Amino acid sequence: MKKTILSIAFLPFLFSCSNSNSETEEQSILLSEAKNAVAVIDAKSGSKTTGKVDFMESDGMVKITAKIEGLTPGSHAIHIHEKGDCSAADGKSAGGHWNPTNKAHGKWGISPFHVGDIGNLEVGEDSIGTLSLKTDKWCISCNDANKDITGKAIIIHEGPDDFSSQPSGAAGPRIGCGEIVESTVI
Repeated sequence: MKKTILSIAFLPFLFSCSNSNSETEEQSILLSEAKNAVAVIDAKSGSKTTGKVDFMESDGMVKITAKIEGLTPGSHAIHIHEKGDCSAADGKSAGGHWNPTNKAHGKWGISPFHVGDIGNLEVGEDSIGTLSLKTDKWCISCNDANKDITGKAIIIHEGPDDFSSQPSGAAGPRIGCGEIVESTVI
């Protein structure tokens, strides 16, 4: 009789462990469905610019989070450029803005604009600029030439994007560059 009571008392524990494992498995599946990419920003054109830009794709949306350091106070343009090549000292090896749909340069979200026209980082006295946005216009390693950001570069410019000068917003020299690569950890 004692064995039966002990077994019955043990059942709720088994079910609670089972539910806990099920929830953990669901969370793991959700995390495995998310894709991540990162661009580590290195200084260019004699600047002290460094930082990191993280990308996370989930449910058809890509979230970008940028934290860039070593900038002068004010506005600095941030764009996606067409080539993931940051080998040149001035960052020009990254090519022009990523513009697979051949749109005029402009301000993000106000037509027309390149899908690489992210905008400006606002930098305070601490020399740090941050930016965060979500979009369905990009994807990570999806093999869609009009949306796939993998293998492109993030460029930080010395000045602000004026959102109208063609083809790049008259933002000045490239002071930071990082290739966008798929990542397993964000």
